[in-house]
Amino acid sequence: MPETPYLVAVVAVCAAVTWGVRALPFAALAPLRDSELVRHLGQRMPVGVMVVLAVYTVHGTTAPEVAPVGLALAATLGLHLWRGNALLSILGGTAVHVLLVSTLFATA
Repeated sequence: MPETPYLVAVVAVCAAVTWGVRALPFAALAPLRDSELVRHLGQRMPVGVMVVLAVYTVHGTTAPEVAPVGLALAATLGLHLWRGNALLSILGGTAVHVLLVSTLFATA
């Protein structure tokens, strides 16, 4: 069994590393808070990410999956245009897709 001073040193080093790793992102982002580029990316990236995810999802769709994926995509788009809430759109589209795949388009 290791000695007590050794164990205390190990815990202290682990605590220092953990604190440093958690504090580093805040220290690195502090100068970027007033950046015009970061503000622009913050406004545009959510839409870009959603487009990439939608294209990736639809790209791998086979013939039997076209209807539920298309209807879920339409539901997601409709919810987003109606409410403008990304979380609601994602959850609603996912719920529509799961509901359609598990009921109307279920395969044996």
